[in-house]
Amino acid sequence: MELNTQVLAISTDSIFSHKVFLETSPSLKTVRYPLVSDRNQDICKAYRVSNERTGASLRASIFIDPMQTIVAKFIYPAEVGRNIEEHVRVIEALQFAEKTGKGVPANWKSGQNGISRNTKNIGQI
Repeated sequence: MELNTQVLAISTDSIFSHKVFLETSPSLKTVRYPLVSDRNQDICKAYRVSNERTGASLRASIFIDPMQTIVAKFIYPAEVGRNIEEHVRVIEALQFAEKTGKGVPANWKSGQNGISRNTKNIGQI
């Protein structure tokens, strides 16, 4: 599936931790996107996902459009993994909305219709 999207994995772990993780984690052996070390926490602070209590980053996914605007940000509890299918759905929905000018209703899936953003059409099918 081609989404014309750049993915970066950023953590406060060192590049050495990333190397070990990539070499030992079965789920990461196929990762083809860059892992970025944010040891000084500049990135997580800039995106307001710094956990001051632990000194690490919150588990977050940040979606930035081509104009460099944050358009979505998910914060996950440390005990809960990310939902990659939802990430893909959000990217597809944002791209659909940009292309068509239509809104994307709840539970929208790629291939479905969007909805008019014209407030005069509220309540109409």
